[in-house]
Amino acid sequence: MVKALEEVRRQSSYYAAFDGPDFAMQVKRTGEIPPEHISHDHLNEQKDVAIHDAVYQKWKAHFEKVDQEHRDKGEEVKWVMVDGFLLYWHPEVVEKLDFRVFLRVPESVLKQRRHDRHGYHTAVQSDPEGSLWRDPPNYWEQIVWPAYVEAHEGIVENGDVEHGKPNGKVAGLILLDGLELSMSDMVDRVCGVLGK
Repeated sequence: MVKALEEVRRQSSYYAAFDGPDFAMQVKRTGEIPPEHISHDHLNEQKDVAIHDAVYQKWKAHFEKVDQEHRDKGEEVKWVMVDGFLLYWHPEVVEKLDFRVFLRVPESVLKQRRHDRHGYHTAVQSDPEGSLWRDPPNYWEQIVWPAYVEAHEGIVENGDVEHGKPNGKVAGLILLDGLELSMSDMVDRVCGVLGK
């Protein structure tokens, strides 16, 4: 049983879950998601997270202006947002990112959010609908949370993934504590960095 658990943990780790460097390099080079990348996120529940209209309008106008300035010079700007639970563990991926934002919430909140979703669709190449994954008992405690800690302890002081400040390993990392800021504040802060 221990060997089986270790094999599941290895396959569920960030090493097995992420082909990041090649993916990041292609996105950075082309501004496009590789055609062989299949996501089933649209099949999963998507919750709206509102931001204040004033924040939305301010940044919409700003980025439209930036886009137009580049078009006037014959340039096309492609903005690509890369989102991932395990994004900052791989140095080759980190170096491809122009801006780095880490939204952190406590383990108890992450665990509750995972529990509340009651499963999610995963990418299965042979099935356009994906397959519905439901965590088996103790999967969070034995697999998901340890992998999260292992992937992030190196980027924060004292390896404290819940309270540690960025330690400089990920240059320019903007760490946002998700329970201390509203979504409007987080969007405003991130856009303020991107919009410079």
